[in-house]
Amino acid sequence: MQKSKWLVYLSVIFAMIFWSFSFVWVKEVYLVYGPLTTVLIRLIIASLLLMAFALLTGKMKKIERKDLGTFILLSFFEPFLYFLGESYGLKYVSSTVGAIIVATIPLFSPLAASRFHGEKISVRTFLGILLSFCGVSIVVLDNSFSLTASPLGIALEFLAVISAIFYTVVLKKLAVKYNPTSIITYQNLLGIIYFLPLWLIFEFKDFTAIPFSFPAFAGILKLSVFASCIAFIFYAHSVKKLGINSVNIFINIIPVFTALLAWYILDEPLTLRKFIGIAIVISGLLLAQVKLKKSTEEIVAIQQDAGR
Repeated sequence: MQKSKWLVYLSVIFAMIFWSFSFVWVKEVYLVYGPLTTVLIRLIIASLLLMAFALLTGKMKKIERKDLGTFILLSFFEPFLYFLGESYGLKYVSSTVGAIIVATIPLFSPLAASRFHGEKISVRTFLGILLSFCGVSIVVLDNSFSLTASPLGIALEFLAVISAIFYTVVLKKLAVKYNPTSIITYQNLLGIIYFLPLWLIFEFKDFTAIPFSFPAFAGILKLSVFASCIAFIFYAHSVKKLGINSVNIFINIIPVFTALLAWYILDEPLTLRKFIGIAIVISGLLLAQVKLKKSTEEIVAIQQDAGR
């Protein structure tokens, strides 16, 4: 029994590690391929793998015709707008800054639930939001309150956050009828349709002109297999065994893993200021997530799966 519990904890930790690596792998892939190429190939590979997993496990549920429009809107917010913001944002900010900003997504999901679904925001959640904003500010501002990171990159990363917020609003309509595996598989497939025209217009010529790079393609493959598939399976397994609230606490360590990996692999500077900012962000996240309502927890859990 004890051994089984440790295996569950190892599963969730590896899921967090894979998602942390994704911020580093993206930087490596960008040395050769553009953001649209990276996202499109990643979505294609991940969709095929998730579809195979869903079919083999019998978890693929067919979309009802009346829900097709909702799925289209869901996919517009995520993966389309989400990946546009996150992927292009990482061209201008460090992996650590990107991870810190994206890690604030669970904070704002309750705000969306309050505005569109009438759910109350607790004082704990409000204080957590303020605390995390302070942490993000410490990372992206210097002592004279000037930005140390690209304003464009920060704006794009927050576009990903905003997209994820609206994603949760739409998701609530589908989460009661479809399982997470089906939702994520379908939204990735629809995401391919969104990204394909942009890729053909902006990156197709560059892609065909660039010699095939095995290291860059291997990076995309790692993003697809480990970040978009295996991490999701590990995470879903952990949620089943430990519960959503317990597992969501582990999500808060992603910025720490990312900072360490970016320092070790990409030689990104790892300063005391960054560590303090990360610690404050994580404290705010923990404060806000300790007692989330069940319906909000379920939305945040599926949203976290799809954002990786």
